[in-house]
Amino acid sequence: MADTSASSSDASCLEKLKSYVRTQKGCILAAEILISFIIIICYAASRYGGYSAVAICEMIFAMVFFGIFMMDLDKQFQLVNWMWSDLFRAGIGALLYIITSLVCVIGGAGDGARIAGGVFGLIAGLLFAYDTYTIFLQIKSTRQHTAAATDDRV
Repeated sequence: MADTSASSSDASCLEKLKSYVRTQKGCILAAEILISFIIIICYAASRYGGYSAVAICEMIFAMVFFGIFMMDLDKQFQLVNWMWSDLFRAGIGALLYIITSLVCVIGGAGDGARIAGGVFGLIAGLLFAYDTYTIFLQIKSTRQHTAAATDDRV
């Protein structure tokens, strides 16, 4: 008898992808991947392609976290605190995108692709900053506040 579990796991992976993209976090990560890819294209068409390193790294990190959260690997590998790792990824990405984009927009006279990459980079910086904010709110809401033990004796 043929084993049909392999074909059902492929459908399960596709269903996980579809359902995860519909969530707020999945939509944000998908948008980060897409805008990073657009920035890579803009910087590749520019005379100065060195600015694409930030976009490449951030796109790869967003893809890794997208895969981890989509497949629920964050619940299986609890050795790493995935929420804090994602917070640092998004915060550093926002900071790097804003800095490099400002450099590209300010110094990109005569290079339209570099300016376009800088403008998309500023949008990406705002998107990563929004992701950082939502992760921070999620960490803040899941944090357990326990009352400290007080000693009644003086």
